[in-house]
Amino acid sequence: MELRHLRYFLAVGEALNFTRAAAQLRLAQPALSRQVQDLEDEIGVDLLRRSPRGVTLTAEGKLFLDEVRELLKRADESVEKVRALARGEYGELHVGYAPSPTVEILPPALAAFQKAVPRVKVLLHDLSSDELIAGLQNATLELAVMVYQPNGGQTAGIQFELLRTYALCVAMTATHPFARLKSITLEKLAAEPLVGLRRKDYSEYYRIV
Repeated sequence: MELRHLRYFLAVGEALNFTRAAAQLRLAQPALSRQVQDLEDEIGVDLLRRSPRGVTLTAEGKLFLDEVRELLKRADESVEKVRALARGEYGELHVGYAPSPTVEILPPALAAFQKAVPRVKVLLHDLSSDELIAGLQNATLELAVMVYQPNGGQTAGIQFELLRTYALCVAMTATHPFARLKSITLEKLAAEPLVGLRRKDYSEYYRIV
């Protein structure tokens, strides 16, 4: 039994007329009659009652028609899903992101993406920059949004695209001695204890700072 046999029976069962079903399928009527008869022989059940006045469904034929209709619907949907997946229009997209400025970029970008390809489910992963690089390298992430581009061999095979630039600044209390200054040299900052991101998760951040 092949899917085409089921499609032939579905056409006949819905039209209740071999001539109309054959025209719909663009198939010669004798060939269609033979294919449906072969299907009945294979199943071992009469699905149709044939008479000079036309065709009617047996009780078994009515049940089989409902089952075939649902089965072919699922088969067509499965084929379309596979084709959509091959086109990048279906499936899951794992997107990693680092905190801070990326929250400004992601919402509008995700809204536009979901509008363009609504059948792709986007899964977000809040990770450190080092974890984002690792995720891209081991293919657990397809895309990552981070606040800087790391250097070195760890980025081999990864393509980077600049989305936005931000100024690096220092925050302090109003009572800090530096708060009265109009500018601060890096030498002065180097002697101060800094509160920042964890070194083990943001090694490139520490290299920059």
